[in-house]
Amino acid sequence: MLTPNRERAVALLHKHNQNPSLRSHALAVEAALRHIARQWGEDEHYWAEVGLLHDVDYELHPEEHLVHAPDMLREGGYDEQFIHAVLSHGWTLCTDVKPENKMEIALFAVDELCGLITAAAYMRPSKSVMDLEVSSVKKKFKDKKFAAGVNRQVILNGCEMLEITLDELIALAIAGMRENAAAIGL
Repeated sequence: MLTPNRERAVALLHKHNQNPSLRSHALAVEAALRHIARQWGEDEHYWAEVGLLHDVDYELHPEEHLVHAPDMLREGGYDEQFIHAVLSHGWTLCTDVKPENKMEIALFAVDELCGLITAAAYMRPSKSVMDLEVSSVKKKFKDKKFAAGVNRQVILNGCEMLEITLDELIALAIAGMRENAAAIGL
């Protein structure tokens, strides 16, 4: 198994993803998971690396998302545990791989949540997460027409599996995204 190595992960992400929006999303999920891991006393480097590479195959294979990811990750030297973690974020959406631990469940929920947070930030005059509040994201969460592609049930299911509130998960994700706001573009 590779040890967490951000430069190697970024190179693999960039090899398979040229789209700036997809890269920004990967950075957002990476930042959120890094922050959550740190808060929970987990391996922040490992969690962040999984977050960074969770959509490694999406640009090349959007209709077959997560079908090609295992081969891409194996070629990058990632082990089956890492691959399972990546596959688990598609549970009920495009895979039958259920999240089995806190990191996988957090990824499952945060992937969708980062999309909502990003959309909410873009609606602000500042176009930034730096002044985005949990209450603003919750208001957008309730509006099913806003960021309609975000699967809110996945976020809620993730919160339930993690035994935390939606407010807590939103706060954690925003805090993580703030730590890397410039790179994310927010």
